Amino acid sequence: MKTARKEVYSNQTYSSHPSLKIGEVAELSGVGIEALRFYERSGLLGTPARAANGYRMYKPSVLKRLEFIKKAQILGFSLDEIKRIIAESESGESPCEEVREIVRERLKEMSEQLRRMRRYHKELTAALVNWDEQGTAEGDICGFIEDSTMEAEPTDVARVLAGRKNRKNQ
Repeated sequence: MKTARKEVYSNQTYSSHPSLKIGEVAELSGVGIEALRFYERSGLLGTPARAANGYRMYKPSVLKRLEFIKKAQILGFSLDEIKRIIAESESGESPCEEVREIVRERLKEMSEQLRRMRRYHKELTAALVNWDEQGTAEGDICGFIEDSTMEAEPTDVARVLAGRKNRKNQ
């Protein structure tokens, strides 16, 4: 029976199975049971029907929703962003403009991170060349580190923390 359902999922013909238990959804989608419950609580899946025994009974279309969520996560969308995209689609609007805007913003962030990483790479390479020439450096623990003049940009930590807070609150 499980093999038949896997074939049903891969062929995207869900109608022959009116409902799926959470374990079946987990097996077919590759998403863990706890993750499914979390997605439900978060509003990503909607509320499934309940059988008389209290079991969650999902419509087979939940498999397409889970596939969408996984693809969106692979593309770097947060669960909050995915929830907004789904909600916009369910309201009859196309979320494509928002998707493009999120990706545009993400690319700007990545470009800035790459710029900082290249600068850091250059500075760290120069430090290593200097350390290789010195051989050793006296210090309480390691003179190379203690004598280092490299500094983090003070705004880097604030920027990273702000980005995380903003993504969580969205």
